[in-house]
Amino acid sequence: LYYVLDKPRISDRQYDALFQELKSLERDHPELITPASPTQRVGEQPRQGAVKAEHGKPMFSLDNTYSQEELAEFDRRVRDGLPQKARFQYVAEPKLDGASVEIIYQNSVLYRGITRGDGRVGEDVTENIRTIRSLPLTIDESRPLTLRGEVVILSRDLQAINQERSAQGEEPFANPRNAASGSLRLMDPRLAAARPLRVYLYDLVETYYGTHSAMLDAIEKLGLPTHGLHEVCRDLDALFRYIDAFRERKRDLPYETDGVVVKVDELNHREILGYTARFPRWAIAFKYAAEQATTEILEIDCDVGRTGALTPVAITTPVFLSGTTVSRASLHNIDYVNELQLGIGDRVTIEKAGEIIPQVVKVVDVAHREPWKPPARCPACGSRVERSKNEVALRCPNPACPGRLKAAIRYFAHRSAMDIDHLGRALVEQLVDHGFIRDIADVFLLPDKRSELLELERMGEKSVDNLITAIEQARGERSFQQLLTALGIPLVGAVAAGIVAKKYRSLDRLLKVPDDELREALAEMHGIGPKIAESIAGFLADPKQRRVLEKLVELGVRTVDVDPSPTVGMGPLQGLSFCITGVLSRPRREIEGDISRAAGQVHDRVKKGTTYLVAGEKVGASKLNTAKKHGTKVISESELNAMLAGVR
Repeated sequence: LYYVLDKPRISDRQYDALFQELKSLERDHPELITPASPTQRVGEQPRQGAVKAEHGKPMFSLDNTYSQEELAEFDRRVRDGLPQKARFQYVAEPKLDGASVEIIYQNSVLYRGITRGDGRVGEDVTENIRTIRSLPLTIDESRPLTLRGEVVILSRDLQAINQERSAQGEEPFANPRNAASGSLRLMDPRLAAARPLRVYLYDLVETYYGTHSAMLDAIEKLGLPTHGLHEVCRDLDALFRYIDAFRERKRDLPYETDGVVVKVDELNHREILGYTARFPRWAIAFKYAAEQATTEILEIDCDVGRTGALTPVAITTPVFLSGTTVSRASLHNIDYVNELQLGIGDRVTIEKAGEIIPQVVKVVDVAHREPWKPPARCPACGSRVERSKNEVALRCPNPACPGRLKAAIRYFAHRSAMDIDHLGRALVEQLVDHGFIRDIADVFLLPDKRSELLELERMGEKSVDNLITAIEQARGERSFQQLLTALGIPLVGAVAAGIVAKKYRSLDRLLKVPDDELREALAEMHGIGPKIAESIAGFLADPKQRRVLEKLVELGVRTVDVDPSPTVGMGPLQGLSFCITGVLSRPRREIEGDISRAAGQVHDRVKKGTTYLVAGEKVGASKLNTAKKHGTKVISESELNAMLAGVR
């Protein structure tokens, strides 16, 4: 009544008195305590490491569409896939922007909570799920329920969380999705309980009801939290009306949404339509164009990357955009700044690429007298910058540049690499500037320096303990593919790292391979071209890099073993290869995973034999010219999505 329906029947004082009475009764009669008791929501002990859990039925992603024409094409595919004259309807509902979870009830009691993971295997987060007050611990339904939903943090709550994180010297969450996902995976349920998590359920695996809309109504009557905003749409025109109306309605919602999910309502029709390698053929997500805001450029800075590349960044008047306050926006590269003729004082339009990365998209009002000029020297170390003939980027050539080290640490700790939470930009700046970290391996020395860490600005005991816990998790719970990716070897992304990881299985084994043998083995690996092979061999042969790798082993960094047997699958992209570039609507790693699961190959660069170049926004001319040279066809993200769905 209080957390779901917002209709409390008793006062807070009455509730607190009842709660204290219950605690007293359980103290006197501990044999009567059950897992469903409200006193048992928060466990007393932290979880001992991440525990993997397999979904009984895969949690599929949804294909995306961005226009009415593409939605009409989806409708045509549905009609073609069903028997002639079959009658059906759609359900439209919000596309919530949070962390996807599976929640299981058995014998009327909340039994288990699992993150989405890769769709087949997730992480058991039951203790943290139990802390969500809007989720009942018991329900009036004895049949097992396997529910799917989205854990979210309300926009107003995110602002409060980020203020606290900034005060403690931690990197603010970029958006509600990151905040929800990070909170779910906390090892200590007491910390998760302190986060204002909410969950909205939108699906049920068991087929107890004939339609999706009937299922939503039924679980809502059980007191389970749903968004309550779904609508049955009889035809395409009704869908268009819902989408147009929701475009305005979503601005007033307390949580973030980035579109509308469209599903065939009848479950028997879903069985007929089936799935592609990645997506259900009976559902699709209509995503609205990215929100934009106008702001003023106060300064143009350059971030130094781990390879020394200088990326221009606009420092702007703070503006609220897509759920967060933005004061920095990407300018991509020097050529892009020159193309826009940007300068200090200009008013510009910014938007979030894929609802994550703020970027400048156009100039609204020119206020400067002279365009901005790129720096002649590295802003981090003062070295004279260089520009190769065939490159857009300026580079700092100094391998000891502190800016390059800071970028390398952030890359190493990134979620797609070693996934070390609490190691954000502000803290990395301090750790390098104070001499705590001189190479990436030094990250694993930090747990032994707790007292020194407490002396850093905005680093209290809670912040330091959270950091140490995250580092210790990374020390023994990451895959070898993640570690190889995190090293930042030139030309080696997650795909190439995965190929090498399958063969050698650990850093210790890889370091024991003689140089000549390694070069020969790399040359024979399918998916590893000569330039990537040379880059890996050269990296391992470099005495300085090798010392860092040996140091990682000495410091006890042990990766989760990888099954060395290659998986050869069938799928709609079998025999095709892809390179991905530009700004896309989803993280690149997620798209690469979709391609691999559909039996396609992913190349880190365009080369002879690459079938397609998937081009997003802001693609450099050099990539397009290389594609033309090798006869590689350039396609859009929506064209790739159609291929993933089996439509070619």
